[in-house]
Amino acid sequence: MSGRYEVRFTDAAREDLLELHAFLAAHSSTAAESALATIERALSLLEEFPWSCRASTAISRSRFRELVIPFGKRGYVALFEIEGDDVVTILAVRHQRESDYH
Repeated sequence: MSGRYEVRFTDAAREDLLELHAFLAAHSSTAAESALATIERALSLLEEFPWSCRASTAISRSRFRELVIPFGKRGYVALFEIEGDDVVTILAVRHQRESDYH
């Protein structure tokens, strides 16, 4: 085990980030940039501590986890998969009020 994980994104997860940014930017470019910076900082924690996140409520296998990312009154949830000893793949990023990961 290397101790550090490479964090990768699926195309769908990248699209989620673009959509989140576009939604916020329609109201405030400052809020949109702040939200992305907050999400990026939170996701960087997965380079070292992916197992510290809660088990996914969407997929009931231990290698699928969720990172709760506080922002404003609510925040975001990132669904990810831990692959082996050195890769974390971000599968989706949603606002906490959304009900699914598609």
